Amino acid sequence: MKVLAADGISPKGIELLQKEFEVVVKDKLSAEELLEIIPEYDALMVRSASKVTAEVIERAKNLKIIGRAGVGVDNIDIPAATAKGIMVINSPGGNTIAATEHTMAMMLAMSRNIPVANETMQKGEWNRKKYVGVELRGKTLGVIGMGRIGSGVAKRAQAFDMEVIAYDPYINEERAQSLGVKVCTLAEVIRQADFITVHMPLTKDTKGMISYKEMQQMKQGVRLVNCARGGIIVEEDLARAVKEGLVAGAAIDVFTSEPIPADHPLVGVPGIVLTPHLGASTVEAQIGVSVDVAEGIWAALHGEPVATAVNMAPVSPQAMQVVGPYLTLAERLGGTLCSLAEGPITSVEVTYNGEITEVKTGILTTAVLKGMLNPIMENEVNYVNTPSLAKSRNIKVTEVKDQQPISYANLITVKAKAGGKEISVKGTLFGEEARIVQIDKFRVDVAPHARILICPHINRPGIIGKVGTIMGADGINISAMQVGETETESTNLMVLTIDNELPEETLAKVKAMDGIFDAKLVNFYAV
Repeated sequence: MKVLAADGISPKGIELLQKEFEVVVKDKLSAEELLEIIPEYDALMVRSASKVTAEVIERAKNLKIIGRAGVGVDNIDIPAATAKGIMVINSPGGNTIAATEHTMAMMLAMSRNIPVANETMQKGEWNRKKYVGVELRGKTLGVIGMGRIGSGVAKRAQAFDMEVIAYDPYINEERAQSLGVKVCTLAEVIRQADFITVHMPLTKDTKGMISYKEMQQMKQGVRLVNCARGGIIVEEDLARAVKEGLVAGAAIDVFTSEPIPADHPLVGVPGIVLTPHLGASTVEAQIGVSVDVAEGIWAALHGEPVATAVNMAPVSPQAMQVVGPYLTLAERLGGTLCSLAEGPITSVEVTYNGEITEVKTGILTTAVLKGMLNPIMENEVNYVNTPSLAKSRNIKVTEVKDQQPISYANLITVKAKAGGKEISVKGTLFGEEARIVQIDKFRVDVAPHARILICPHINRPGIIGKVGTIMGADGINISAMQVGETETESTNLMVLTIDNELPEETLAKVKAMDGIFDAKLVNFYAV
């Protein structure tokens, strides 16, 4: 078999594959040349320069796997690869240590004024008194997001004698205890921490999660670090807060738009340390991602499973014909559960009724878990790594097939336990259209797309109208509405499909209404 290595792949990964396969190295490969030679190859290794388009994939007669030496796969047409049965893999863990250590380096550089002290010394100045810093010892570090990198930062901070508190809505107490951290609410982290570092994915919920409002609530002298994703901390607000003295300093490696312009609001602000997205830029990390991908390609060409695949594992054509139309529905049922959960989800039970029970439904159960985990994980969640991610969070997963007659051709029921409570959703297809038909005990008929707002409320006149008035006053358009009923006459469930972003202020108004028991936003839009 032949492997094509493009874009300057580290020799370590190439050497691993050369022991068994013919590897052709082309560091600078034009789009035209890639189209011309791709039919010869069984595997392709790229970084970010080569664009593996649908046209390239169509020409790839023998291609079985595409390996991305890095995390992002934006340069690969994954749907086209999946449709042709080509596995796509990446290396989400190869740069974990690099990003973890860079976070610590940024924290130290900021707290001891190292960049500006070096800059002034290079100019011949000696400003020892001007750049007095602060120690990490005895300080409280707030870690927002306890994935692999966040957990690594917590471990290293403890070696500096820091107390670590953490916000991660889906970390369970057992995991927190093993890491030696105290789990807090986001508000508690913001109020109590001397240093705050973010390690969350960029989603609609985390985008702008630390703004000027949050900075006003922080301790005097707080310092912020972002080596995760640009946009989690509002850049304009951070610049303002540092200038005003609300925030003592910041260290930022990632930005909303990269590279940043010369007039970026964070440029030139005393107390802010900036680096050009260096989190993964170490010699070891570049070797690590190369070796990871090479090992994945070796396994795939030997017919073995690859844990870092970003598209779905192989499913027989017969089974896919049945379960394929239900994949998006299953994923969004999981996403709905995630939004409804109050606390860590500890168990999930997926029950299948109808014709769908006659084929293997494992991929649908994985889709449910993928939809549930995707909003909360720092790294990409895919059909291959989802089961292990659920297991690492001690989530018990059960799959049930029920042959009893039902009112639908097929029905998927997902139950979960979270925060000591059981929540459930049911969904089906009407033709090709997905529908949520039950939320807890409430019967509904809701298309699970865009944004939906779920509000249990008392069954009395005026409730629905008042919610509509609040939405209208805040410029939120309601495109559809459902009211679900139960046998309990006093309680109904309102489900609104909304077309706009829903500000926290608007959501708070709805929750505060007399007669509204709760309000949960389910947002299916990807960032």
